[in-house]
Amino acid sequence: MIEKIKEKLDIAYKTEVNGYRFYLNAAKMVDDKHGKNMFQHLAKDELEHIKVVHTIGEELRAGKKWPRYEDVLKSGGTLDIEALPVFPEGNKAIEGMKGAADELHALDVGIGAEERSIELYLDILKAAEDPDEKAVLERLVEMERGHLKLLRWEHESLTNSGFWCDMMGFSVEKEM
Repeated sequence: MIEKIKEKLDIAYKTEVNGYRFYLNAAKMVDDKHGKNMFQHLAKDELEHIKVVHTIGEELRAGKKWPRYEDVLKSGGTLDIEALPVFPEGNKAIEGMKGAADELHALDVGIGAEERSIELYLDILKAAEDPDEKAVLERLVEMERGHLKLLRWEHESLTNSGFWCDMMGFSVEKEM
């Protein structure tokens, strides 16, 4: 069972790296300052996920116990951003951006990527047995759901949909 989780964590790591690179590219691509800010914020979150997923995988490979999310963040270990692949093989999100340089397309690609990330973490969560494992995976799922919500809000804002009575009851920027 633990071997299957390690394999899925490797997939999750690659997915997070792909997400990080996609959001960096999307931030460079969009003209809107709020869109740039949102994509930069999402890239920063992906870096945290990369560190957590990588550290958990390393701990499990070393035969250690599944670490808590907070413990990984407090560990002081640094993530070598330069060592991350710039364009990981098969990064469908980045490939989907080629030739389509508009904000709505970037949001659609991001929404699809976040939906797949949620599915992946929920799949890993099904096999989790330890309370620490479950807590970390549930936190990752909730963070990815937050990303998805943010992307959908931005999409609704750009398409003038999703608001009742033509009034916006919240500010996406305040949510970040």
